[in-house]
Amino acid sequence: MRDDGRVAADKKRGTQTARDMIISLVVITLAAGVIYLFVPHDEDKDPVKTVSYGIEVSTARRAAPYPVAAPQGLSKEWRATSVRYEGGGPEGAAWHLGFVTPGEEYAAVEQSDAPAAGFVKSVTQGARKTAKTERIGGEEWTRYEGGKYDALVRTEPGFTTVVTGTASFGQLKELATALRTK
Repeated sequence: MRDDGRVAADKKRGTQTARDMIISLVVITLAAGVIYLFVPHDEDKDPVKTVSYGIEVSTARRAAPYPVAAPQGLSKEWRATSVRYEGGGPEGAAWHLGFVTPGEEYAAVEQSDAPAAGFVKSVTQGARKTAKTERIGGEEWTRYEGGKYDALVRTEPGFTTVVTGTASFGQLKELATALRTK
């Protein structure tokens, strides 16, 4: 009789476990739904998080082995979204400052003392050099065109400056024109 009693108890225990799991799942789902309803949602809020970059520019200018470029005088519609400086490693010292443009496109200033060819290829997502140049602030910039990013590139002894992104060449030129090293 003991064996029969155990078999019946095991069957009952298995049924209770499955039933309890279903009840628990329903309770958790209801709790999550209630929490979702009472958490405020702001669908109209701009999802782009802006950053200030003044301190990072100052820090990078003290640390970089080249003159770090940052824009001055851009309109408030140019919103900085990312900034970083990475000191010299195997890929050189690299400066990055990214923006969302007034037309909701991406544009960035990239600088490095790494070998120019590999650096330009990396930050432009493989854009190719064209025969076209732009004269900006008395300097020659070479145009690069790519499937994802276009770019304006200036190579100087010891470092390269790239203005790149999904923005139009007009906006890239506007960003390059605003660049200052002091």
